[in-house]
Amino acid sequence: MIPFFVQIKCNLGRSYQVANQLADAEIASEIYSTAGDYDLLVKFYVEPGTDIGHFVNEKVQTISGIVDTKTIITFKAF
Repeated sequence: MIPFFVQIKCNLGRSYQVANQLADAEIASEIYSTAGDYDLLVKFYVEPGTDIGHFVNEKVQTISGIVDTKTIITFKAF
């Protein structure tokens, strides 16, 4: 499995609803609330060969209440 992270900026007052929708969709491994420019940090795993851009576009950015995303692709865990 290939891990990657997505920082998510939500509409004001919608962070918990977005987090719940992600949890209900059962596509995220871990969901954290954060302070700063983004409201949530979400860890995902996909099968090797999966197009991460399409995954984020089709599975994440379509969730109601999301304003912006920033995808962080990882190379190696230490």
